[in-house]
Amino acid sequence: MRITVIGAGEVGRAIAATLADLHEVVVVDCDERIVDELAYAYDVLAVHGDGRDIEILREAEIDRADLVIACTDNDEVNTVICATVTMVSDAFTIARVRRRTLFETWTGRPDAFGVDFMICTDSLTSEAAFRIAGLPAAQEVDTFANGLVRMAAFEVNPESPFVDQTVHQIDLDRSVTVAAIFRDDELVLPAGKTAIRAADRIVVIGSASGVTNVANRISLSSRSPTDEVVIAGASEIGFQIARLFEEHGYRPRLLEQDSDRARNAAEALPNTTVLEGNPTDIGFLEREHIDDVDIVIAALPSDERNLLVSLVSRQLGVGETIAIVENREYADLFEAAGVDVTVNPREETAEEIIRFTRLIPTEKIVLLNHDRAEVIEIVVTEGSTLADREIRDSTASLPDEVIIGAISRSGELVTPRGTTVIRPGDHVILFVDTDVLEEVIEVI
Repeated sequence: MRITVIGAGEVGRAIAATLADLHEVVVVDCDERIVDELAYAYDVLAVHGDGRDIEILREAEIDRADLVIACTDNDEVNTVICATVTMVSDAFTIARVRRRTLFETWTGRPDAFGVDFMICTDSLTSEAAFRIAGLPAAQEVDTFANGLVRMAAFEVNPESPFVDQTVHQIDLDRSVTVAAIFRDDELVLPAGKTAIRAADRIVVIGSASGVTNVANRISLSSRSPTDEVVIAGASEIGFQIARLFEEHGYRPRLLEQDSDRARNAAEALPNTTVLEGNPTDIGFLEREHIDDVDIVIAALPSDERNLLVSLVSRQLGVGETIAIVENREYADLFEAAGVDVTVNPREETAEEIIRFTRLIPTEKIVLLNHDRAEVIEIVVTEGSTLADREIRDSTASLPDEVIIGAISRSGELVTPRGTTVIRPGDHVILFVDTDVLEEVIEVI
C-alpha cells in the first residue's frame, strides 16, 4: 500500500519505521529537521510542510494514497487533516486523538469530521494498564477473539517456581501454549525440553482462565476485587483506569493533588475513594497506609513524577507498580530502576494503527519487545495454506519462527495440536518473529 503518515512525533516515527520495509511510505511534518532525519534513516519519502495545507498534500501525492494516518500531537489538527484529505483523495483516513470526549462524539457519529477511523490514545492506554494490573507479574496482557483468547508476557523472577523447570515440567493448563521466551537479546522458540531461567520473559497464549492460572503460579499470588488498588493522578488516563476497576467490582483509591480535579473525580466515580494530596509526598503516602496496598498505578502527567511515585511506593512495601511513561526511551530506565511494568501511550497507539496496514485481513496485532515479534489474529480463508490441513502439515509451509497459539471456532476455543485441522472461518492467533513476517504474509 501507499501510506501517508502526517505528524512525525514518536507515534509517526514508530509507524514509519515499522512500515517502511513492507509499504510505500510518505511522511509529512512541519519540522524540517525531523523530515531530513526520516529521509536519511528510512526508505520513506519525507515532505516538509503542514498536513492541513492542500498544496502540501498534493506535493505528497495524496491522490495516490491508500491510507492516511493523522498522528500529530494535536487532536483538532488531526481531525482537520482527515477532513482536508477527503476533499482531494479517496484514501482511508485514521485520526489519532487523546481526548475521550472527541472520540465519543465520533463513535456516536462515525461520519463526523471526515474520519474513517478514530483511535483514542488515552482509552487504549487505560485499558492496557487495567489488563496488566489484573494479572500479577504480567508485563503485557492482551485479548483476542472477542476475549476468548488471552496473551500475556511474564518476567520470571529468581524466586518463581518456574525457574530451572522445563516447559513440559511446569505442567500448564491444556489450553495454554508457551509461545516464546525472550532471553537477553535472544528469541527462543521453546520445545517441551526447553528449561526456563530466571529473568526470562515468557509469552503464553490460551484461555483466559488458563493464563490467569499461569500468572498466579508464576507470581505465587492472585488478583481479586478485594485487592487494594491505588491510582496516582486523576488525569484522563488515571480517571479511566479507576472507572475500569469500578466496572470490574473493585473499589480503588485515587490520589489527586488538584482540588477541582479531585472533586470532579469523586463526583463521577461513586465506588472510588478519592483522596486529595500529593502522590509524590512520602508523608502523605505513609498516612494513607500505602504499605498495605497490592498495586500502585502511576498516571500523573509527568514521567518523572510517575517514576518517583513508583519508587517511593516500592520503598514503602507496595507489591507491584505500574507507570504510564510518555517517553518511550524512558521505559527501560524505569524498569531498571525497579518499576515492575511501564505502559507507553504511543506504543499502544502505534499497534492499533499498524493493524490497518497489513496485506492480509488482521483482526488484531500486539507488538512485543519493541517490535521484536508480533502476536496476530487472522481469519483463515479458503485459499490459506492453513485451511483444511492438519497443523503439523500446514506449518511445514511456514517459517520455523511461527507458533500457532490458539484457535477460535464459532466462539469456542480449540487448543492447537499437531493433528488439529484448521477450517476456513477459524480465528487463528499466531506468534510471529518480525524477521519472517513478510514471508508469513505471503503464505497465509
